[in-house]
Amino acid sequence: MPKSNNRNHPKRGCSIKVQPIRTRQEINTIKAHLKHQPRDLCLFTLGINTAYRANELLSLTIGQVIHLQVGDYLELKQSKNKQYRPITLNTSAITAIQSWLEHHPNRLDPSAPLFVSFRRLRKPLTVPALNRLVKSWCEHAKLNGNFGSHTLRKTWGYHQRIENHVSVALLMRAFRHATEAQTLDYLGIIPDEIKDMYLTLEL
Repeated sequence: MPKSNNRNHPKRGCSIKVQPIRTRQEINTIKAHLKHQPRDLCLFTLGINTAYRANELLSLTIGQVIHLQVGDYLELKQSKNKQYRPITLNTSAITAIQSWLEHHPNRLDPSAPLFVSFRRLRKPLTVPALNRLVKSWCEHAKLNGNFGSHTLRKTWGYHQRIENHVSVALLMRAFRHATEAQTLDYLGIIPDEIKDMYLTLEL
């Protein structure tokens, strides 16, 4: 098997956690790359603007989103605890959804998957397929690290904490984690903050 040159794929045998996308510039680079790919741009934008898991996003149908407007709730059953959790959709998410629906091959069928597979029309994308897509987007943006389908969810949480200063307690509830330490570790915030301690103060 040929050796992979993908900079965001871990070496064989390594256990490396999937990382969030940490800067706005990197996010905008990926959005620019996906500008003419409305399905993928919608998937990326919705993923980084919600705390939904990959399989939850991929379960969406056209009928669940076609009438949504900015500020509306989107409720999906969580895959782990089977409870419904509402997400308020912002302008970025709604714009991406509406743009994709204009091009969706099955847009008149409310039961059709929102994120349809181009290889298997009328079938939704799979989580492994999304995982490959995220890796390819991050590779194109020349990001260093390990990225995958969980990157989207982690990016939302990371920027909520770093930019929006949302409390760890609230993020813990959003992710349904048992402890705040688990949330910080999940988002990779603790290593970043420890690194900053050494770099921002010189004695």
